[in-house]
Amino acid sequence: MSRQFMKKSCLLGNQHQCMIRLSTLRYRMTRSQSPLPFIGVSLFFWIAMNFTLSHAAPAKIVLEEVKHQDKSYITLESVKNFYQFSTIHREGKKISLDQPKIKFQLSVGDQECSLNGVKFVCSDPVVEVGTHTCISRLDLQKLIEPVLRPSYIKGAGQFRTVILDAGHGGKDSGAVNAYNTEKAYNLTVAQQVKKTLTAKGFRVIMTRESDTYLSLQERVDIANAVKDSAVFISIHFNAGGRSARGIETFTLSPAGVAHYGRASRESDAQEIQGNQNDSANIALATAVHGQLRVRLGANTYDRGIKRARYSVLTGVKHPAILVEGGFMSHPYESRLIQNPKYLEAVSRGISDAVLLYRRAVTPRTNQTAP
Repeated sequence: MSRQFMKKSCLLGNQHQCMIRLSTLRYRMTRSQSPLPFIGVSLFFWIAMNFTLSHAAPAKIVLEEVKHQDKSYITLESVKNFYQFSTIHREGKKISLDQPKIKFQLSVGDQECSLNGVKFVCSDPVVEVGTHTCISRLDLQKLIEPVLRPSYIKGAGQFRTVILDAGHGGKDSGAVNAYNTEKAYNLTVAQQVKKTLTAKGFRVIMTRESDTYLSLQERVDIANAVKDSAVFISIHFNAGGRSARGIETFTLSPAGVAHYGRASRESDAQEIQGNQNDSANIALATAVHGQLRVRLGANTYDRGIKRARYSVLTGVKHPAILVEGGFMSHPYESRLIQNPKYLEAVSRGISDAVLLYRRAVTPRTNQTAP
């Protein structure tokens, strides 16, 4: 998504070697689509179909709250009991809560956690308070709960409209490398997603259909002009140092949480329009990110699901995410991105995720309110 320009000499390597690797892309994608229980999409799909309120704790089991540095935390032992994990195991600083098909992994002092291998960056690190190991209430409420019980997100499943935002465009090329521009990749993926979802019966709205420039506010205005229930997906590709690679997905930071990678500001404490969809945002991000991991398989690296305050996330009234499909600045990944099969994998991952998300957040017929 950066506007950083890169020299051609930094990106061109052994073309023969690159094409040999690219020839394995379809095989890797096919192999990785098997329904393994510890691959990202299987986590979300299995939870959506099976982990309803009957799998949560009986009413007599409560989440145990403790205070640490003026913040509210929940003990992991009570998390285990409430969500009926079978075991909790600790080795050094690493902790694992397990069910037969769900593995929740954390580390003391670390903000990263994973659910069935899908990486999340939490708002606060895991801490020790007395004899208890704890996760912040904010992360439990705004991250873990929506992922474990997506069908309880109110009204999230009632949509048939998808808004696709192909990032950059016109005079704003986004990232540029020796092969192409980010704005071109973004539009290609968006157009492919539109074709697939339209065939599935969705109404698809594009913020741009061609190489035209739109301001960030114009993109927000287009999205908010949609009166129907909808989801918003902003599509980008990344740029950074030569070693940076992989996919990452951003959702709006909850109130009180800073933009990823920067210090907290006073304004971060204010709840803004996009925060009304905090739970739906993280559920949508989980579906998309997990499907991208499955579709791309060994051809990518998981940088995680993160919180941010990008303009297209803060102002949109619908559940919204921003997807980064890989690094145009990485010597090998840049060549992958140039391959049409890679772009097709990204677009199919997003398309599949929309269907998965809608199914996951639709309440079960026998479900009662939590």
